[in-house]
Amino acid sequence: VLIPAYRSSDTIIRALESIARQTVLPLEVIVVVDGSEDDTYQTAISYKNKMGEVKLNVIRQDHQGAGAARNRAIEESSGTYVAFLDADDEWLSEKLDRTLSFLEMDNFSFVSHNVIVRSGEDEYVVDCARHFNNNTEDHFVSIYRRGYISTSTVVANRQVVVDAGGFDTSLATAQDFDLWLSLLKNPESRMLIFDDALTRNHITEGSITSNTARRLNCCLRIAMRYIPELKKR
Repeated sequence: VLIPAYRSSDTIIRALESIARQTVLPLEVIVVVDGSEDDTYQTAISYKNKMGEVKLNVIRQDHQGAGAARNRAIEESSGTYVAFLDADDEWLSEKLDRTLSFLEMDNFSFVSHNVIVRSGEDEYVVDCARHFNNNTEDHFVSIYRRGYISTSTVVANRQVVVDAGGFDTSLATAQDFDLWLSLLKNPESRMLIFDDALTRNHITEGSITSNTARRLNCCLRIAMRYIPELKKR
């Protein structure tokens, strides 16, 4: 489980607790504290004794962005699969159990699912599987059009992510959107989105997702980047 953390001392415990409650526990959890000047690092370290048999590795680096933090965590990881969880999000207890059952069922590059979004007092489910299940064409085209996968829902084959080059650190946001397209442009890549909401994303002030203008700018760069690939299809 790979967690990029920046100014997340008030939410990192919630993320770690949601991992500790999993019905199938991960091999390891890697938290990369990306230049945060609050007590995020100390807060994460303090949770080590509460993870039981799960190895918790907390790494601190200068602020380089979420993409660089995730790449660092991938480098440090040792499992066959990598699961992404942003520090201000949380998993429902059966997330890993359900996702791994699909990954082990077939040779998927990555597996995702629906997501619960919480903003203030409002909460709603984003039905990502609807777009996937209704899609009868190339999944690359479907993702290019809508970009409907949330990072904290994804469990991926580690080597496939490494072979694709990981996350683009030049993008301030939407690095996940870029990576899914990079994975899917390989004709041998296969993905699955199943119809369960097993992650809760918390939209908070100052989070990466909350900066709409910056996200749109990065998405435009990504859209232009993959036009040659789109034309092939």
